[in-house]
Amino acid sequence: DLLTQVGETNIIKRYRFTRGSYLVKVSFIITNLNDNSFQANAFGQIKRDVFEDSSGLAFGRTYLGFVTTSVDDPYIRIDFDDVDDGTPSFDTQGGWIGFSQHYFISAWIPDPSQTNRYTTRKSDNGQYFGGFTGSSIIVPAGETVEYTMEFYAGPKDQYALAEISPNLDLTIDYGFLWFLAAPIYWLLRQIDSFIGNYGFSIIALTLVVKAIFYKLSEAQYRSMAGMRRVMPKMESLKERYGDDPMKLRQATMELYKKEKINPFGGCLPVLVQMPVFLALYWVLLESVELRHAAFGLWLQDLSVRDPYFILPLLMAATMYFQMSLSPAPADPIQAKVMKLMPIMLGVLFLWFPSGLVLYWVTNGILGILQQWYITKKINSAYEVRKAT
Repeated sequence: DLLTQVGETNIIKRYRFTRGSYLVKVSFIITNLNDNSFQANAFGQIKRDVFEDSSGLAFGRTYLGFVTTSVDDPYIRIDFDDVDDGTPSFDTQGGWIGFSQHYFISAWIPDPSQTNRYTTRKSDNGQYFGGFTGSSIIVPAGETVEYTMEFYAGPKDQYALAEISPNLDLTIDYGFLWFLAAPIYWLLRQIDSFIGNYGFSIIALTLVVKAIFYKLSEAQYRSMAGMRRVMPKMESLKERYGDDPMKLRQATMELYKKEKINPFGGCLPVLVQMPVFLALYWVLLESVELRHAAFGLWLQDLSVRDPYFILPLLMAATMYFQMSLSPAPADPIQAKVMKLMPIMLGVLFLWFPSGLVLYWVTNGILGILQQWYITKKINSAYEVRKAT
């Protein structure tokens, strides 16, 4: 407790800490010994000093800045440029204001029953401030009034933040794919509650996602196997009708019809799966559970890059091998770009968190096995049908 006297008024500022929690309850116990009523306003602010942020990534940097909420907008970003431009203050009942970075957040949560004013500003020396001012606290003469607010400073635990204040869990920003990311995050937590190692949990989660999309992948690989099978016939058609694009197009469509091949059959499954894979990417990028989570051997922190770049090299190798199983594009320039793609992505992923790269490596290996199995089954069925 901290005791302050303002004239004949005693104000006790009380901090209450709970073991295992990052939430601090801050209470003001105001005893008015005057003959007149006492009036004051509670306020809280968060200051961000000028320093380079080290919580983000070289690629795929997460949001850094102030965040708040209102009745009209559950999640409001106020980045440094907005503060520079002079973001207007606003009033709302309850609410909160915080400063968000990759895995952590600091936030003031004032009295939810009162109307509070939220503001941001920049000082002359370049420091940024975000805070709130509560409604007037009126203490009649001879009475005692207690006002309580809360301050959270800790990791972005989705379920813990949701219990503290409405919409505070939205600071774990999954973007426009939040409706897919939230159940994926829940599934990852459930899997890890049994396995107890987030590295193996990521592998298990990738297996589950692959199993869910098995039929779509089968359609994709079936189309690719068919395209690879008729590639010699298509080359023959190009030699025959190379000077007549119309006849070449007609002959190609007749070939597809005869061989029962849908040339766009490999695209739709990829488009359907892409939102899920992107949501999974953001879940692994935003999950504080991966911070300092060891997988084993040389991977002692899944939230930072692979110190020996083993996983990125494996990812590039699996991607190259998987592309070699697919039919080469007809356009020679496109074919060269596709050959360079594993190298470019391998370099890009050198700096990504190893937990993310582990997912991509696992996904690539499973894709190779799946493609090999489905292609073998399709080719065997085709040979049987051809023989009969």
